[in-house]
Amino acid sequence: MRPLRPVELVIVGFILVTFGCAVPFLMVVHVLEVSFFLSFLSYGASVAGLLLGIYGASTYVQRNRR
Repeated sequence: MRPLRPVELVIVGFILVTFGCAVPFLMVVHVLEVSFFLSFLSYGASVAGLLLGIYGASTYVQRNRR
């Protein structure tokens, strides 16, 4: 399995942050039942997505710097 490229890391990070934002919204509008597992999962996805996005962006800039 090959390592992910920086652009792919940013895309995965964006998906995780979007998931981490959408799940609490769905809990607030009562589409999903509120639970500690979903709350911690959405928090973890949001933090992991943010870190992956920052790492991917910094790696992209480092590789493409002249």
